[in-house]
Amino acid sequence: MTDPLGQSQVLPYLSGLSELGYTFHLISFEKQDKLEKHRKHIQKICDEAGIVWHPQDYSFGGLKRTIKQVRRMMKVTEYLFERHHFDLVHCRSYISALAGVRIKHKYHIPFLFDMRGFWADERVDGKLWNLESPIYKRIYKYFKHKEKIFLQEADAIVSLTSEGKREMASWNFTDIESKTTVIPCCVDLNLFDKQRVMGDQPGTIRENLGIRDNAKILGYVGSIGTWYMLNEMLDFYSVYRKEKENSVFLFISGEDRSKILEKSRLHGIPDEEIIVHSVTHDQVAAHISIFDLSVFFILPSYSKKASSPTKQGELMAMGIPIVCNSGVGDTAGIIQKYHAGSVIDTFNEESYAKAIKELTAFDRESAIKGASTYFSLKEGVDHYYNIYKKLIG
Repeated sequence: MTDPLGQSQVLPYLSGLSELGYTFHLISFEKQDKLEKHRKHIQKICDEAGIVWHPQDYSFGGLKRTIKQVRRMMKVTEYLFERHHFDLVHCRSYISALAGVRIKHKYHIPFLFDMRGFWADERVDGKLWNLESPIYKRIYKYFKHKEKIFLQEADAIVSLTSEGKREMASWNFTDIESKTTVIPCCVDLNLFDKQRVMGDQPGTIRENLGIRDNAKILGYVGSIGTWYMLNEMLDFYSVYRKEKENSVFLFISGEDRSKILEKSRLHGIPDEEIIVHSVTHDQVAAHISIFDLSVFFILPSYSKKASSPTKQGELMAMGIPIVCNSGVGDTAGIIQKYHAGSVIDTFNEESYAKAIKELTAFDRESAIKGASTYFSLKEGVDHYYNIYKKLIG
């Protein structure tokens, strides 16, 4: 919960469902440095929503350490069940689902598999698991087997994308259509609302970041990690800076600037045009409000059929035009439907220049409406509420 994703894609849903009458015991695994830094903030959110938070120690250390932490998760889950007799076990992704299936069978309660994407395939596509290694090949097969069990045993399933749901339906081993609800990575439209950004706030942010008043800003928000194609995004900026003189590339991110500079220098981009700034989740909206254009390129792969970028809903809600690539979940279709920017199919200078020219078709009001229609946190909470009502009343 101390990671940005926990604060944008877990706590807001649980807080909304708490208001509708449900009580949660939340088990999460936290890195100790982040827990020390953010514990009071997360605890305050949980206390205000009536969520009982049970943070556990997360640490890196290979397969043995992971197995130990999974066992800890199962032990804590059973300990809490014996004392509180839950009506439902709601598991986010595959690791927690290991405990969820066990709890379902032992205590005969419904199991909600909130799968969040094709996790095992993501590990392979992201080159975190090398199937040439006998160990990783065995782990992959184990989780693909478990994936089938999770889907079969789940009383309800949540997929981030319609594309992911269609893919699972093609596997033909459980009734995906009736059990699965599509809930993308939603956004709090009260927080991500350009009208709520104070009058002089954008100017103050530009000044604090050393960005000239007349400079054009290409923006990126979020971590880069395994999936986001930094080299290609820097290539895109190289084209953008030729089209728009006096420009900067602003990363609202916790990434190390020196690592980005290592790559940007190879693209002939001056250091002063690369700005990297980290902010808390509640400050993101104000900072992306100064973007003239945003970009995110995600490695297109099989597992990305089930991926929903959190940043898409945030940017659309703020009325910021987007340039992204096809082959990632429902992303391209949503951009095109709501005239929210440009979609590229190939990563080259010609495609980048064409995408910039096509931005003349961008419709700010339509993009904002698309965010409200497709990515609304309220709609997401309502979807979960309907699942809960169906399973436990």
